[in-house]
Amino acid sequence: QVQLVESGGGLVQPGGSLRLSCAASGSIFRMHTMGWYRQAPGKQRELVAAIASGGSTNYAEAVKGRFTISRDNAKNTVYLQMNSLKPEDTAVYYCKSSYYSSEYWGQGTQVTVSS
Repeated sequence: QVQLVESGGGLVQPGGSLRLSCAASGSIFRMHTMGWYRQAPGKQRELVAAIASGGSTNYAEAVKGRFTISRDNAKNTVYLQMNSLKPEDTAVYYCKSSYYSSEYWGQGTQVTVSS
């Protein structure tokens, strides 16, 4: 069993930055693919960014060049650095851990981009 706890969300003005963190329990974190997803009101949950155990990354087109996903295996933590935030980035952001057929989700953290 893996438990994920997100933090770092909040209210930020357009053009601002936030860094989300997702701390994971478990000793094999380094073998998991980690992802950040988001869900805006009335919309489906969508992938924002993912990072594999080997460090390769992929991003949604909407966030390329603005968001950066990274991981610190020594701290069992994955990060999402979000720059140049836009109102359309407003959503609940969720952390997901994947290992073979197992998936685990965090409880989510709210990000609101508004002036």
